[in-house]
Amino acid sequence: MFLVTLIVFGLLLIVPGDPVSVVLGDRATPELIAATRDRLGLDDPVPLRYLRWVGKALRGDLGTSLFNSYPVTKAILDRLPITVSLVGLSLLLTVVTGIPLGVIAGARAGSWIDRLLTIGASAGVAMPNFWLGLVLVLVFGLLLGWFPATGYTSLTEDVGGWLRHLILPAATLAAASAAELVRQTRAAMIDVLEQDYIRTARGKGLGGYDVLIRHALRNAMVPIVTVAGLTVSRTFGLSVIVEQIFDMKGVGSLAVRAVFDRDIPMIQGIVLFTTTVVLLTNLIVDLSYTYFDPRTRVV
Repeated sequence: MFLVTLIVFGLLLIVPGDPVSVVLGDRATPELIAATRDRLGLDDPVPLRYLRWVGKALRGDLGTSLFNSYPVTKAILDRLPITVSLVGLSLLLTVVTGIPLGVIAGARAGSWIDRLLTIGASAGVAMPNFWLGLVLVLVFGLLLGWFPATGYTSLTEDVGGWLRHLILPAATLAAASAAELVRQTRAAMIDVLEQDYIRTARGKGLGGYDVLIRHALRNAMVPIVTVAGLTVSRTFGLSVIVEQIFDMKGVGSLAVRAVFDRDIPMIQGIVLFTTTVVLLTNLIVDLSYTYFDPRTRVV
């Protein structure tokens, strides 16, 4: 987290140009620019500015926007439900499709089902998500009219409308991640199913379900959970593109707007928030290893 704060704060130092001049425009007088820089503390020494920024961030204060003086933390929280809904449903689709299909492919390695799933997973990984999103909008949104092409409905307003607005963008986000999870689950299952204890379990007369789920899948979960954890960071990154395609006003669209406006405090806040979520996810993944693999526990 310390390194993350250094990198995020360094954004202000490496971006070319003066953000204050960009905000005030070309007609701003030198006096107004100097007064604004003094008000924002931009003329203070860099270490002092960093410590002041970190101190406020630890209290939940990520600064204010350079353009409208709106608190960055509140701006993120206002749009967070949209992004959380999108990313959450996408991860759910990834898990409920990727792991079962990967288990089937691994259990039937070499069969026509395995070949079909492998080809589909390879196509899913190679398919650009922005292209898939546009195709889904064209086919299911505009031609067939099954789902709304753009927009978002709050969960508190209409549960059905909330789900219908999220199906297409969540499927767009989940496609590549689910395909990657299928490949990883298949490889892990094939490796585990070749172990001696699996042959012993089968020799004792255990059924196929018990062998696959209770013995093979649990022992294959460490690499699967690792890939699933990495999917979270990728999903947050890709949500920026998907929100633009489906016109969803989430944190991703807020980040795009901040980049175009060169709103440095807003960019810093979004990057710090996202990396914190990713780091916490990685921590949860690491802790889950002790459940799936008792050998990793400290005795």
